[in-house]
Amino acid sequence: MTILEAITVVLRLQPQGLSCKDITGQILAQGLYSFNTPNPNSIVNHTLRRHCQGLDFPSAHPVKHFVLLSGGRGKSTYGLIDQNPGAAPDETPAQARSSGGDLLPEEQMQKYYEIHKTEIKARLLEHILNNDPGFFEELVVKLLLALGYGHGSGAGRVVGRSHDGGIDGIIDEDKLGLDKIYIQAKRYDASHKVDREEVQAFIGAMHGVKKGVFITTSTFTRPAVDDAAGEQEKHVSLIDGARLTELMVACGVGVRCVQSFDAYEIDSDFFDLST
Repeated sequence: MTILEAITVVLRLQPQGLSCKDITGQILAQGLYSFNTPNPNSIVNHTLRRHCQGLDFPSAHPVKHFVLLSGGRGKSTYGLIDQNPGAAPDETPAQARSSGGDLLPEEQMQKYYEIHKTEIKARLLEHILNNDPGFFEELVVKLLLALGYGHGSGAGRVVGRSHDGGIDGIIDEDKLGLDKIYIQAKRYDASHKVDREEVQAFIGAMHGVKKGVFITTSTFTRPAVDDAAGEQEKHVSLIDGARLTELMVACGVGVRCVQSFDAYEIDSDFFDLST
């Protein structure tokens, strides 16, 4: 019997769920599995977390057997998915990853990586707001080029006030400039939401151009989002401050990697003597 099967046997008899420590105790008491380790609880915990619905980290297994019924520091309770078909974790996946004393090292790495990235994104917005509007216009052009839009590194340009209609930047999708993307860049603080009038004005300025990107450091009002989504003749993408910084980190615009870490898992095939 494998450790996964042993956990399943124990939880089958305990539909209300058990903690990792209690599951380990039941496996030992019933002689379901022989642990060749001084810390069997860590083996059980690793198997539970890897196969638990709602938990996503580098070494998590794609096939899920368990569900986190309740969470808390050191008191997470697990059950079987097939015995709790409508059950969902008491917490969101992100919260479930960051609570409880039984997080795996790779989960902790994921948790602190997300905290680090959140801080970096906040600092990116701070640096953008501390620069002038012209810098922001240059930044959004560079970002769209980094995302792969345009025919090459020289395909984007800032036009600002020199362009009729208030368009801030243009991306040439082909070398002849036959297909273009217009850009509107608004460097606002968080309290200033972009309203539908500003989005409509941008759409109205897109004379003969079908694609546009409106980027702001703040957010958009619901009517603004609805107007852009309902536009029939032109395709307009709205990017708020959260999405902006997410894309900047992903594309390495305004940030650079100073250290990276690998997450490992045991290669079971390597230790399978039957193969």
